[in-house]
Amino acid sequence: MEAITALVKAFLGSLRDLMPIIVVIAFFQLVVLQEPLPNLLSIVFGLLLVVSGLTLFIFGLEMGLFPIGESMAQAFARKGSLFWLMVFAFCLGFGTTVAEPALTAVADEAAEVAAEGGMIEHSAESMEEYANGLRYTVALSVGFAIMLGVLRILKGWSIQYMIIGGYIGVVVLTVFAPDSIIGVAYDSGGVTTSTITVPLVTALGVGLASAIKGRNPMIDGFGLIAFASLLPMMFVMIYGMVIA
Repeated sequence: MEAITALVKAFLGSLRDLMPIIVVIAFFQLVVLQEPLPNLLSIVFGLLLVVSGLTLFIFGLEMGLFPIGESMAQAFARKGSLFWLMVFAFCLGFGTTVAEPALTAVADEAAEVAAEGGMIEHSAESMEEYANGLRYTVALSVGFAIMLGVLRILKGWSIQYMIIGGYIGVVVLTVFAPDSIIGVAYDSGGVTTSTITVPLVTALGVGLASAIKGRNPMIDGFGLIAFASLLPMMFVMIYGMVIA
């Protein structure tokens, strides 16, 4: 019974969160464009699917991903093995990024545009190779990014200086990278922080900071996502320079 009540509350919360965009679309469609909504029943049904999917996703995060991420991080901290903690951090970053549907979509689109622009052969094999190269380059970068973020938590380094240094590196690489890869590289930093990566990586950081004496989960536990957004931009630009 408690689970059903929690699910209903999550559904109402998702509907509340989506209400602003619903109001915006309805206002511009009915008041500004002054046109009726096409296929109203389909839109309503689709909206219900979106709200239901968002509800189940959030509910699943709270029940499964956040607890398992935090508990594993705390277990590794208690175990005291830096090697296995670093291996876990890399594998978590790599695995979640490879599975990101947003990254797959961007990589496939970039491969198609590159083929149409004559940068690669216009064949299924070449486009698949280009897309996979992008995906695995980004996944490797996120793996190293999570390792760097975990090391920062362990050592207590200041995140602001690391981020500033990283973006200086991005600016420098932008000067030397091919123009055709710069936009893809910048977008790669955004698509890595999506539905699969963010919950597990956040849980890892908070759980690790909670388990280490002298670390504040609010100050030290967050920031891994920043590294997961920063390093892919650098790695993809280097990838573009290598294959150019």
